[in-house]
Amino acid sequence: MFSLLHNRQISESDILTMHRIFYKDINPKAAGRYRTRPVIITGFEYPVCKVEQIQNEIGRMLQWVASDRDKYHPVEFAAQLHKRFVFIHPFIDGNGRISRLLMNTALIQDGYMLAIIPPILRQEYISLLEQAHKNDRPFMDFIAERVFESEKEIMRLLHIPFPKFHKSKNKGS
Repeated sequence: MFSLLHNRQISESDILTMHRIFYKDINPKAAGRYRTRPVIITGFEYPVCKVEQIQNEIGRMLQWVASDRDKYHPVEFAAQLHKRFVFIHPFIDGNGRISRLLMNTALIQDGYMLAIIPPILRQEYISLLEQAHKNDRPFMDFIAERVFESEKEIMRLLHIPFPKFHKSKNKGS
């Protein structure tokens, strides 16, 4: 995991390893393996990727990572990566956790703080993720806010004063 944080690449092997590490004690046979049966996510309007399309969609996502990463602000890229992965939903379980792990990996790779989503914001997070099928800007803004709030919290814990931003008064003629 630490070697992954020191470069700006994410591979299929990395994704499968993350899932294997996370899921091995829950279901060893499914750990690190793509799902082989369809799933329906309760409460969501949009279907996830069909089983037979998972491998191709993961490949497309990883090609996008390799070719388009620098076209985005790092926080927007991380939010997009999260969204794209969770919409594919390649595993039988643990997709949300792995998508957040991928997002935070991308953030750290680019020198940003983690986007910590506290339980109190879970419903808003899920709602914005569902809305991202049509408009992903509110979801990306939510993730940016979470990065900012995480940074403020770390600074608070380390007793680092957070700069106050002042609106400058326009001293016209």
